[in-house]
Amino acid sequence: MSAKPSSTRHATPGPRAADALLEGLLASPLGHALTRQLGFPEGPTLRRGPARPTGPVAYAVVGGTLGDGPEHGAGAGSGPGDGPAAGTTTGTSTGTSGGTTAATLAVLGITTIDPLRDDPAERTTGPDGKPQPPAYATDLGAVVLDLSGVRTIAALEDVRAVLRPAVRALERSGRVVLVGPRAEDVDGLEAKAVARSLDGLNRSVAKELRGGATSNLIRLAAGAGPDDLRSTLDFLLSGRSAFVSGQSWEVGPRRTPPAPQAAETTTGTLPSAGVRRIVVVTGAARGIGADIARTFHRVGATVVAVDVPRAGESLGAVANEVHGTALQLDITAPDAGERIAAHVAERYGADARIQAIAHNAGITRDRLLANMDEKRWGQVLDVNLAAQLRINAVLLDPDLPGGYAEDVHIVASSSTSGIAGNRGQTNYGTSKAGVIGVVMALCEAYADRPLTVNAVAPGFIETDMTAVIPTLQKEIFRRTNSLHQGGRPIDVAETIVYLADPATSGVNGQVVRVCGQNIVGA
Repeated sequence: MSAKPSSTRHATPGPRAADALLEGLLASPLGHALTRQLGFPEGPTLRRGPARPTGPVAYAVVGGTLGDGPEHGAGAGSGPGDGPAAGTTTGTSTGTSGGTTAATLAVLGITTIDPLRDDPAERTTGPDGKPQPPAYATDLGAVVLDLSGVRTIAALEDVRAVLRPAVRALERSGRVVLVGPRAEDVDGLEAKAVARSLDGLNRSVAKELRGGATSNLIRLAAGAGPDDLRSTLDFLLSGRSAFVSGQSWEVGPRRTPPAPQAAETTTGTLPSAGVRRIVVVTGAARGIGADIARTFHRVGATVVAVDVPRAGESLGAVANEVHGTALQLDITAPDAGERIAAHVAERYGADARIQAIAHNAGITRDRLLANMDEKRWGQVLDVNLAAQLRINAVLLDPDLPGGYAEDVHIVASSSTSGIAGNRGQTNYGTSKAGVIGVVMALCEAYADRPLTVNAVAPGFIETDMTAVIPTLQKEIFRRTNSLHQGGRPIDVAETIVYLADPATSGVNGQVVRVCGQNIVGA
């Protein structure tokens, strides 16, 4: 990326000057027209924050609901022709027609409307003489489909019939939320194939949506109820999931019951009166880490902000802003875990425990592998991966004052580079894939303890770290996702706080990509 100075280059713009010229071109009317011609339109303004869609929410059950099938009771089959009768149950959110999903919508206070269906008999002739599907009278805010009982290929036609009019009517930043089964919870080859097929449906729908709308798929595990699904469904319908699209993850029964008298709001579970909820955020001095700290503060958590001593001034500012405490610490120090625990015990009492941690700190030292020395390689793996392992190993000791609570929520920061790889980032991609390995390993090792371990995998997020990327490369990153823009630090922060919410304890061992559905690797 850097260029060696040369006397022959005096008349040629340097990299920064060239970047400035390119930025000016892209911001010009010609640049806008050119990017549109290349198939990379500018991204729309996304609905962010706790606000839900403004338009009506259409809701339907297709193929029956989880609990209707033979795996959970009578009614659905496991092979061709044995499944529940193909069809759609339109329903309200009273819980009388749609099982868990309908009951969850009712708990959230969301009133729904019956969706339209694109059946041949319902089509009309358009101005061009072609048949048109039925159209909604107003823009839809969201469509929620309960697909937990879908077992047959024939039933997928009902999914198409409901989605076609809905996606044509979605408002800007509208939502498509699909609730399907886990393949391991259904019996029969066709049922398992159909369960898997929902992934392709969801990802393809997400890539076709416009105006900042998103589509996501929830895999609802057998036994999960409205109290388990509530926080996830609320997150996906709200603007907090603005940069999460084309993704799927599992929701199971909560690993911990709701805390007595805890107030579960639309933006997270507020601690009960007199109960302190301590969260640790590493890399909290700036960027994504600072927004994570602010977002935790918004939901009433007590934040311990951690960052390296050289970032002490900005770290202190963030800690003061969120009324938390600052701990200047290099997380690669051998005793980092002990020092975090000692800080928590000293500031909040020997009985205090960490209820959530966001392992956010990370660095890049990009080079092609052909130019990668052991220093750049080792630094990245130590900060991004090994430090988390060491800190977790110490804080998981149940007898350690200031250590993790029994039901701690651990949220690690991975990256789409750890999933798809990225040129010039072999060290970074290796470390971030390793983070996913940590998540899986901890879930397995602590299956009998009611903790949760999950990861977020951000794509291109607009931060100081990505600001130094050459302009052309940044534009490619911004435009090559379904939302045609870079994400913001708050998008990652909202997802982390959602995963750290006690109400989300049914989500465990999952990786949620916050990438706007990158074309590559997501």
